Amino acid sequence: MNYTIRPITDLDISFMWEMLYESMYVPEGQKPFSRDILQDPSIAKYAEHWGRDGDIGFIALTEDGQPMGTITARLFQENSPGYGYVGADVPELGMALSQAFRGQGIGTALMRTLFEELQNNGTTRVSLSVDPNNTAAVKLYQRFGFVEVGMVDTSITMVADIQQQFSI
Repeated sequence: MNYTIRPITDLDISFMWEMLYESMYVPEGQKPFSRDILQDPSIAKYAEHWGRDGDIGFIALTEDGQPMGTITARLFQENSPGYGYVGADVPELGMALSQAFRGQGIGTALMRTLFEELQNNGTTRVSLSVDPNNTAAVKLYQRFGFVEVGMVDTSITMVADIQQQFSI
């Protein structure tokens, strides 16, 4: 499949919100979250006011311009941490692909693109939060050098060293 990856623009923000919803892991057979969850401040903070200093994001698009998925890195503060918060100087990664485009290497390509940008910006570490039952995501993150550093509620907090792991 041919596709392109480019930085997220203002025109992509509604799709980024859609991907935020898609990023919430729902175990097979369980009812999906209500879309109202996007209004919860602990979730909304991942997309609200996108484009502030330090925000980095990319979108994958099919040849005909159909959005497939996004990856973002955003800094949070100690007084308003994200689920994968480890420090104010460590951006938190968020990623999701539309169901139809999973398992085709697009997530790996998005990760490489983000890691390259983070490395170019001098970022040394990146964190994330993932449900341990989301085995496909956990395996992808481990391939990029993410290691478990803690647990928040039912999610694992993982961190990767950008400089050491960029050879993926």
